[in-house]
Amino acid sequence: MGLLALGVVLALSLGSVSPVLQWGGAAFAQTTAAGEEVFFADVLVRGQPVFQVGGLPDASAVDRAGQINRRIAALLNQDTDSATVVVNIDRNRNLANLQVNQRLIMTVTAQDALDFDTDIATLAQRWADLLNRAMARTNLAAAVTYRIRGTAQQMLHQTIDNLPALVGALVTLVLTWLLAAAVRHAVLVWAEKTEGDRTTEELISRLCYGGVWTLGSVVALGVMGLNFAALLGTLGLTSVAIGFSLRDVLSNYISGVILLATRPFRIGDQVVINSYEGTVTQIQLRATTVQTYDGRLVYIPNQEVFQSSITNNTASPVRLSSVTVGIDHNADLPDLFGRIQQQMKQIDGVEQDPEPIVLVRELTPSTVNLEAQFWVNSRKQSFLQVTSQVLAAIKLTLQAAQFAEPNAPEDMATEPIPNEPAPSEPSPDEESQELSS
Repeated sequence: MGLLALGVVLALSLGSVSPVLQWGGAAFAQTTAAGEEVFFADVLVRGQPVFQVGGLPDASAVDRAGQINRRIAALLNQDTDSATVVVNIDRNRNLANLQVNQRLIMTVTAQDALDFDTDIATLAQRWADLLNRAMARTNLAAAVTYRIRGTAQQMLHQTIDNLPALVGALVTLVLTWLLAAAVRHAVLVWAEKTEGDRTTEELISRLCYGGVWTLGSVVALGVMGLNFAALLGTLGLTSVAIGFSLRDVLSNYISGVILLATRPFRIGDQVVINSYEGTVTQIQLRATTVQTYDGRLVYIPNQEVFQSSITNNTASPVRLSSVTVGIDHNADLPDLFGRIQQQMKQIDGVEQDPEPIVLVRELTPSTVNLEAQFWVNSRKQSFLQVTSQVLAAIKLTLQAAQFAEPNAPEDMATEPIPNEPAPSEPSPDEESQELSS
């Protein structure tokens, strides 16, 4: 995030100001804001600035540069090759003329020499050499090289001129990074003491971290002199396109914030999301990570999680489990009920309150199907392991009582069943009707 913000700052800084290169070693002239006087203007050859001229008592810098540019353009539009620009010094009037075939291009005055801290002859010869080099570039390769070199030098001088602003923005970003890390740590410590939920702690710390970075980026852009009104206008024009192109990404992040706020599950919970079942190992703003029972990691986008039905198997401290066994019709049901209940109570992991019960689930022509229901503390013991131990204990009890049916009923359940009310016992009238049938 910090590198992205730094890139935006650098890009905006290089585009926010446009100093113009003064060839031959003179200083750059800063572009002035609207309504302010322009002291220097560009002399152009084929659209490329070559040097700058200042204003005179009878003409502004813009008017003077415009007149010189028209003369140069007219000279370049001629079919014949242009002659060399020569310097003609008039010492009586203390000025120098730049001419091509006795045709005046521009006049170098004492004010120009004063502006650029040199003498008239030296400045006139420098400008003549610059014009000759610029006008001599007629082939494509030379023109491209000329423009690339000019642009590179201009960017270099822009960077030098904007170096204080760049250093200030960089220092601001470094301070923002340190402050964001400190705030995230402090908020995480505070959330651990108050919330006690890892998911909420992560949400609060990430939101605070992002908020500090946003504020720091705004300050850094302000150091660079960014026009926030223009930035907001640009964002307003592009918001629709950004919304369409990033709708899935934004939807995942928004869904992640809602999931972290509503907390339908927490880290460590065993959940079922669509066809995935396992333990939640990480909840991020973009995706939720679930480790399945066979050890695989599944990254589910938060938008899919938010729109799916979620079954949280460990949201409640205990879960109901049951097993079904078949016995002979001649069995003593009250005696077997007591034996099975006693065996289930002795198994580690079976809750004593509510206590396990045994119900008659179904009567078939060959067996009486019994259903043993018991509650398991799913956070302390393995749900499937306790269920398996209960089933093995019931089998040993039936074998000891010699009432076990050789063939178990077809609908014997050894897997966990949903948390639903247990079926009620059939009334004596219903039982007698089924036996008579």
